[in-house]
Amino acid sequence: MAASVYYIVLPFIYLISILPFPILFLLSDFFYFVLYYVVGYRKKVVLQNLRNAFPDKSDAEITRLCKDFFHYLCDLILEVVKMITIGKKAILKHCRFEPASKALLEKLASENKSIILVMGHIGNWEWAGHPYSLLLKHQLNVIYHPVANKYFDRLMYRTRTKNGTKLIPMNNAYKEMLLHKNELTTTVFLADQTPQPNNAYWMTFLSQDTPVFKGTEIIAKKIGIAVVYACVKRVKRGYYDMYAELLTEDPASLPNGVLTEMHTKRLERDILAQPETWLWSHKRWKHKRPVD
Repeated sequence: MAASVYYIVLPFIYLISILPFPILFLLSDFFYFVLYYVVGYRKKVVLQNLRNAFPDKSDAEITRLCKDFFHYLCDLILEVVKMITIGKKAILKHCRFEPASKALLEKLASENKSIILVMGHIGNWEWAGHPYSLLLKHQLNVIYHPVANKYFDRLMYRTRTKNGTKLIPMNNAYKEMLLHKNELTTTVFLADQTPQPNNAYWMTFLSQDTPVFKGTEIIAKKIGIAVVYACVKRVKRGYYDMYAELLTEDPASLPNGVLTEMHTKRLERDILAQPETWLWSHKRWKHKRPVD
């Protein structure tokens, strides 16, 4: 996208961002109709992913899940746009910590323990960083892929970091973690993306043979850092609760693969509980397990 087009579109993005939530969700309902019934964006991918993940569900149940996912996807997109202008008080109202989870993270901070926070693309993961940075002592560092369009990348960078969160490009993750090893940090890994098959840990996930990134486990063991699994669960439209669970304070003590299995199984559990809020449009199963 040329710079001129970006600056033409930008005022409309901000106009959408300042809309109150009831109007924002009316707009989302319209976008859902267009996306699902007119454009059909990645509908075949979503349907195939759902059929493979839930082989016991009927065609009617799969279609219902597909519609629910696209409806939620439109909500999520507009909630991310809302993030551009939402204030601190509002984000703390709409995205809250479950009390025991907040207490766990505060306890780790009081013990001066840095952590890896491993998550998946479920619920509104984009909102979660703001309450974390506003309420907790850990410096939140998020491993991310820069957006391909440099103009939108700058916009998303400013939006994601406005409350103190720092972004670290994926290829610099280990180096940055070593550099700040003596600081109190939380480093977020979104571990449900698709790795190259030859460098992946293979396991059964959502009824399918699935490659999983090993990087979270490898880095945790090398640095000797506690690992916490987190999930952002939708309570109702526009409202989320954040949950956190300590997986291990000593990753080096676990046999290879165990930590990867642990956080992937936790994610599977949460997807089964709220399947419409996971990113089914991602081509998660495009690779096959290599033959030894």
